[in-house]
Amino acid sequence: METGVLITFIIYLVGMLGIGLAAYKMTSNLSDYVLGGRRLGPGVAALSAGASDMSSWLLLGLPGAVYASGGMNQIWLAVGLAIGAYLNWQFVAKRLRSYTEVANDSITIPDFLENRFKDGSKLLRVISALVILLFFTFYTSSGMVGGAKLFEASFGLSYTQALWIGAIVIVSYTFLGGFLAVSWTDFIQGILMFLALIIVPIVAVSKLGGWNDTVNRVGELDPIYLDAFSGMSALAIISLLAWGLGYFGQPHILTRFMALRSVKDVPKARMIGTIWMVFALFGAIFTGFAGIAYFAESPIADAEQVFIIFTDVLFDPWVSGILLAAILAAIMSTIDSQLLVSSSAVAEDFYKAILKKNASEKELVWVGRISVAAIALIAILLASNPDSSVLDLVSYAWAGFGAAFGPVIILSLFWKRMNRWGALAGMIVGAVTVVVWKQLTTSGVIEFSLYEIVPGFIFAWIAVMVVSLVTEAPSKEMEEEFEQAKA
Repeated sequence: METGVLITFIIYLVGMLGIGLAAYKMTSNLSDYVLGGRRLGPGVAALSAGASDMSSWLLLGLPGAVYASGGMNQIWLAVGLAIGAYLNWQFVAKRLRSYTEVANDSITIPDFLENRFKDGSKLLRVISALVILLFFTFYTSSGMVGGAKLFEASFGLSYTQALWIGAIVIVSYTFLGGFLAVSWTDFIQGILMFLALIIVPIVAVSKLGGWNDTVNRVGELDPIYLDAFSGMSALAIISLLAWGLGYFGQPHILTRFMALRSVKDVPKARMIGTIWMVFALFGAIFTGFAGIAYFAESPIADAEQVFIIFTDVLFDPWVSGILLAAILAAIMSTIDSQLLVSSSAVAEDFYKAILKKNASEKELVWVGRISVAAIALIAILLASNPDSSVLDLVSYAWAGFGAAFGPVIILSLFWKRMNRWGALAGMIVGAVTVVVWKQLTTSGVIEFSLYEIVPGFIFAWIAVMVVSLVTEAPSKEMEEEFEQAKA
């Protein structure tokens, strides 16, 4: 283990904990802890949304998928994600920021759904909170796997040791500082990730003699590596593009929209977020692509470590340490957001709403903090298998959220006729479809391969519309609130 790498890592981790301590002093109530008091600027909101969205799969999973599959056919995934992220900023961000404030100043997604549909039964709040806890546990687990792989490869630790060390650091600053700590650290981590995904592929390609030589080397290994359609059926392309649908239902991204200072900040945040997204995604793809040529004579055993190995062979230890910190940044920025949203579901949507309605703000903040630790522990146990794939775990959770919440969020913001029964039906149908479809394809009952978010999203959308139309119309109060948010 190089001293430079170790020192760089220590400085980075101490800096993140320092931010957590600073945010701790600014966190006095539950709104501060889970939404930062709605005071995020456009730059912080955009980069923290991007960083918390992308996670370790951007630097481990996606380059690994390109390297393992042998070429450019994974580009469809990047195209789908870039389009989905842009459309989410374009259509959902402004309306959600406005509507959550109008709807009794809602601070979580379950809180918004209950207030939006005047659901006194608490069903919407409880079901949506359960969906969040279920899929975020898998999502957080994927980040833990990524962190363990990073520490394992960089410092020669055992997988288990690496898993626990990474988890302790992330849980510490999330536990202390809540949303502000998460957003500020994500902003810094987003910049680190962006720079790493620009620098590594550029240096790798230059070492190979330039872009033309890199393409020629890959083509000499196998010409189909250069074909974006190689090995791709229509369903396979649809499945990769469909990752973009997931954006509309990711609670950790939607909360960034809710936390903006004003709807006037949305256009600037959208521009920053889209530029970050496009460069980061294609940087990851070109890293994996360059790896095909660079490691042709000595193939990498674990494809998801291609970025890590590049940082080791291309740069001196000090620069390598910074670039490896970018992977840790990607991991931390997503896990912290997921832990925070999950803890808010426990504190706001179970503890306060059902168990103790008169709980003090200080008590709720501590319930949130304890929930962070408990959920992290469950995720660690799920991540304890060293053969776990980052991309597989992410894809399952991404589909679950996209199908369960995507159609519900979009229609709740743009369709006045929607009611609570439609919202409930959409969530349940979307979540159940993803789980069942995944099991049926894994067991071979369904013989064709289609990403589970596609049927989940479609069936959930239909369920929302059909059930809303056959049950009672929204009240006059709901319609007036809808028009107020729209205005």
